[in-house]
Amino acid sequence: MEYVIQLGTESDRQELLALYRSQIGREGCPWTDEYPSNETIDYDLEREALYVVKAEGKIIGSVSIEEDEDVDALPFWDPDLKPVAEFARISVSPDMQGKGIAKAMLRFLFEELKDRGFRGVHIIVNKYNPKALKLYDSFGFQNKGECRMYDQDLYGYELVLE
Repeated sequence: MEYVIQLGTESDRQELLALYRSQIGREGCPWTDEYPSNETIDYDLEREALYVVKAEGKIIGSVSIEEDEDVDALPFWDPDLKPVAEFARISVSPDMQGKGIAKAMLRFLFEELKDRGFRGVHIIVNKYNPKALKLYDSFGFQNKGECRMYDQDLYGYELVLE
């Protein structure tokens, strides 16, 4: 299957919302009808921080570069790893999972972040999301600590971009 990874645009909004909603209720996914929302998409589009994966013109995945001061302030991140980026809202259409799309998105994102001058990346991930944990472990992310935020038990995962 051929696909492209590109910056999301306003014209992607309805498909993105549908993709986000398709994750609700999946194991380890705390998303609701209220999050991620149109406002979340606005925030990501304004910052040119939303990437989509399209196959045959249809969105099958997405990931966002995040800016969250509360996450950045967590005490367990490596203080020497700067500048560091955060990513969030990684999503793959349920019918396309298990085909390497999430790994391809992350490889693409990590190259993009390196090109932007970042030395590392971190993410907070639900402790009860086995697919996400397996994905991040496959890239060699280090579990830097645990926290409770957004009504979830989370791990803080960090990776040096090389």
